[in-house]
Amino acid sequence: MADHYETLGVSRDASADDIKKAYRRLARELHPDVNPSSEAAERFKQVTHAYDVLSDPNQRQQYDLGGSGGMGGGFGGFGDIFETFFGGGQSQRGPRSRRERGQDALLRVEVELNEIIFGTTRTLDVDTAVLCETCNGSCCAPGTEPVTCDICRGSGQIQRTVRSLLGNVMTSSPCGSCRGYGTVIPNPCPSCAGQGRVRARRSIPVDIPAGVDTGLRIQLPGQGEVGPAGGPNGDLYLEIKVKTHETFSRQGDDLMATVEVQMADAILGTTVTLPALDGDVSVEIRPGTQSAEVLTVKERGITRLRGSGRGDLKLGIQVVTPVRLNSKETKLIQEFAQSRRPVPPQFSTFQQGLFSKLRDRFLNL
Repeated sequence: MADHYETLGVSRDASADDIKKAYRRLARELHPDVNPSSEAAERFKQVTHAYDVLSDPNQRQQYDLGGSGGMGGGFGGFGDIFETFFGGGQSQRGPRSRRERGQDALLRVEVELNEIIFGTTRTLDVDTAVLCETCNGSCCAPGTEPVTCDICRGSGQIQRTVRSLLGNVMTSSPCGSCRGYGTVIPNPCPSCAGQGRVRARRSIPVDIPAGVDTGLRIQLPGQGEVGPAGGPNGDLYLEIKVKTHETFSRQGDDLMATVEVQMADAILGTTVTLPALDGDVSVEIRPGTQSAEVLTVKERGITRLRGSGRGDLKLGIQVVTPVRLNSKETKLIQEFAQSRRPVPPQFSTFQQGLFSKLRDRFLNL
């Protein structure tokens, strides 16, 4: 079994923040929506499982000690040795409870880009296990109750004497009649078939904080399925996916967009009001503006997930050259050209198109 720290590419003393950053980086690379290959899908499962273990303090401590999900394959103590050789340990004392913790659940939630600027609230419909209202988790038909197992007499264990090199050794194993519970249910609840829970759909209000990004997981404690026999609920995890917007894109906490400017406005300058994701924004186009210039509107980006304030809105300028001119317009352009010192076309720095140039400008700001 692969080491979880190696799977995430972090050291064993990595902080919780380092583990989260490593997972987010790998999730962006391996997520099925980005990389559809079967190898990426399998590795994404391994990365997700490793993060689930190492992001939980209790599970990580158990893993570091060689527990569940760990690399250890040796004996964990005398009880484990005893169980290995004689078919049953002595760690189980008395009957086990029917009540168990419910399983955790993972739900993927898609949000719009504009929703993560300030955060949003969603109501999610989840198909899950809920408490049986007929028996209220007792697993018994109304008016009845469990009875003591007549095989183990309520202990939940069957003791046997085994002859070994050490002499006669007393071992114990779960009772096969009551499965170690110490009691049996002669009249199971007809609604849940003696499980104490049923499948149902329930609505859960969820607050999605501002600044979340694709691959981020939100933990909702106690919102998973209810456990057998009315045991405590597991947790619900929400995996966020931010939908692609046709106009705006995201770079960290900044929003980016391209603004088409007519040639006359680029020459003379103008002020324009544009509809941003969070309302109108006023943009000043200075006289002589060139293609691929970037205008920055402060504090109109995405609210930071951790910390205060917002990112910026960065607008890349694309000057549009008219392609269809009437005779009057053509004459005016010719007069304009003749009034200026002629500068013939000449070589300049190579660029792979406007959007490549804009991208470089955005990332280098």
